[in-house]
Amino acid sequence: MPFRFTTSGESHGKCVLAVLEGLPAGMRLDVAAIDGDLRRRQGGYGRGPRMKLEKDTVEVLSGTRRGRTIGSPITLRIENRKYIIETLAPLTRVRPGHVDLAGSMKLGVLDGRYAAERASARETAGRVAGGAVARQFLSALGIECVGFVIGVGKARAPSPPESLSADLLRRRRDASPIYCPERAGEGRLLAEIDAARKRGDTLGGTFEVRALGVPVGVGSHAQWCDRLDGRLAQALMAIQAVKAVELGSGLRVAGLAGSEMQDALRLRRNRAVPNAGGGYGRKTNHAGGIEGGLANGEPIVLRAALKPLSTLMRPLRTIDMLTGEPALAQVDTSDVCAIAPAAIIGESVVALVLAEAVLAKFGGDSMDEVKRNLAATQRATRRRFFR
Repeated sequence: MPFRFTTSGESHGKCVLAVLEGLPAGMRLDVAAIDGDLRRRQGGYGRGPRMKLEKDTVEVLSGTRRGRTIGSPITLRIENRKYIIETLAPLTRVRPGHVDLAGSMKLGVLDGRYAAERASARETAGRVAGGAVARQFLSALGIECVGFVIGVGKARAPSPPESLSADLLRRRRDASPIYCPERAGEGRLLAEIDAARKRGDTLGGTFEVRALGVPVGVGSHAQWCDRLDGRLAQALMAIQAVKAVELGSGLRVAGLAGSEMQDALRLRRNRAVPNAGGGYGRKTNHAGGIEGGLANGEPIVLRAALKPLSTLMRPLRTIDMLTGEPALAQVDTSDVCAIAPAAIIGESVVALVLAEAVLAKFGGDSMDEVKRNLAATQRATRRRFFR
C-alpha cells in the first residue's frame, strides 16, 4: 500500500481527522508523544484565547493493535471543544488577506465561512498528529526532524550550529516560550510580540526545520514531481500563511560565486556516521542536504517565512458582500503571532514527506523488513564506495 496522508474537518466542526495509509506493521505507537506535539502546536508566546479553550488530545480510531501498527490505515481524531459551525452567523465583512472573498466567489455563496471553516489553521492539528506518527516511524530508523523559531517580525535570532544533535535542539526549543533554541536572541523576539499586541496588530516570522540522519539517495532525480526538495517546499508552502521557503543558504546563493557556493567534498574522520553517506562529507552545507533532488547525507535545512495573520483586533477597511458598502473587516479570535506553532507544523509536514520518501526507497510490509532493507542498502554502499 503506497503511503498517503489526508485530513478532514472544519474549524468549528465536531473534530479534525487525520488518516495515514501505508505505514508498515509492527511500529510501536506512542499516543502520549502525539499529544505532546499537539500541546506544542497550541503553545508558544503570542497565541490567542482559543488556545486556552482547546486542549487537544488524539484518539486512535483504527490501524493499531496492542499499541502497535498493523499495516492498515491509521485514523486519528482530535475533538473540537467549540462545536458551533451550525449556529455561526454568516461572514460577510470579508477579511483582507484571508480566504473569505476568493473562497466565496469560488463557491458561489455570500458567506465567507463556507471556505474559511476548512481553510482555517485549525486543520493543522491533523497535520501535527499525522506528522507525530511519521516522526516516530523515522526515529525508529535513526532519522530525526526538529522545527524551531529563528525570527519574529524584524527581529532575528541566530540559527543554531548544524553540529547540534536533534535531542539537544529539541530540549533547548522546548525550554523557550517562543520555541527559539538560541537564548541570545529570544528576548528580541518576545519584545516584538509584546509591541505588536499593544498596537492591536499581528506579526509573522521565520522558522527552521532540520532533518538529521536522512540516508543518501532518499528522493528522486528522475522526475520533477518526485524531487525531494520540491516536495518539501510544497509541504511547507501549504502551511497556512507561509509565503516563502528556503533550502540551505536559500536566497543568499544568488549573491555567491560558484567557487563559494558549491560544497566541497572531504573524508570524514569518523566513518560510522548514521547515514548512508559513510566516509564522504562536505565542508559546507549551502545545498541544505539535497543535491539533484536527492538527500546527500548532510543535515537537511529548511526555512519558511510566515506572514502576519489576517484577523486584526483593529480591523482593516473592507466591503460587506451583502450590501456592497464599505465596512470594517470582521473580527474573530486571533493570535498576535503564530510563528511558534508554525515551527511545530513545519516539523510535522517535513516528517510526513520524508516518511513517504523513505518508504519509497526502503519500503516493506513490516518495520523489521524496512530496517533490513535500509541496513542492506547501507552495507552495499559501504562496500562499493569505501573499499
